[in-house]
Amino acid sequence: MSPAIPESVKVWSQFFHPALMWVLFALTLYALYLGVKARRVRYAEGEERKELIKGKFNVKHFQVGSLVLALMVVGSIGGMVVTYINNGKLFVGAHLLAGLGMTGMIAVSASLSPFMQKGADWARYTHFFLNIVLVGLFGWQAVTGVQIVQRIIGKM
Repeated sequence: MSPAIPESVKVWSQFFHPALMWVLFALTLYALYLGVKARRVRYAEGEERKELIKGKFNVKHFQVGSLVLALMVVGSIGGMVVTYINNGKLFVGAHLLAGLGMTGMIAVSASLSPFMQKGADWARYTHFFLNIVLVGLFGWQAVTGVQIVQRIIGKM
């Protein structure tokens, strides 16, 4: 039998997932901004293009997007683990299901990168569509997550 997790760790661990998700939401919005800038570079011409290229928006978008992918997967798993540790079960509801859907969507979106690098427009449009839906769901998740945190605080 493994040693029990101290109660103080169990209680305060419940706030790690929401804090991480708010940071991740901000990073996701920044990745969106970088993606829009990278798209502008692709369609710009002349002097404007030369100036935009200096921003290396495509490289930054790829790097921040990779970080968002990693944090979303780890954050999703972490949220479920902490919920299970504290409650002995997961609460299967809209917040959990939407979060799992988002995790799947970001994985599919990231998997399109090799096709986009080869210039496949279908991959770009699919990537963009998935990520716009993801940002919308993320905003909704933020609201429902705050409601969950309020319930946790109310029980303390």
